[in-house]
Amino acid sequence: MDVDFPFHIARTGRTASTGYDEHVRDMVEQVLFTRPGERVNRPDFGCGLLDLVFEPTGPEFAAALRVTVQAALQRWLGDVIAVRSVDVFAEDSVLRFEIGYTVLATGQARTDTFEGGGVR
Repeated sequence: MDVDFPFHIARTGRTASTGYDEHVRDMVEQVLFTRPGERVNRPDFGCGLLDLVFEPTGPEFAAALRVTVQAALQRWLGDVIAVRSVDVFAEDSVLRFEIGYTVLATGQARTDTFEGGGVR
């Protein structure tokens, strides 16, 4: 078992844990929504997607985000997942990301949706 994200205490009074595939999903969420410069020892970690919520949207913006997200996931989680697809949806001030990937250790194919602060 791995530590669940965000960190919290389970009903048992111990640190909450989760299975490996969910832990990998949590890691993807952390890469997407961490702002570069936010982590002291890894200042270039993350995508900083929350900073882009109020930017003007369009096909060029969506294409740039796809490339940014794919590059960040490959850089930081390339030894954990194989990214199959990245889709970006912009509606008003909401950015929604649908990430298709395979967890390399288990071979499980997943498609997860992330919105704003990472709502599942």
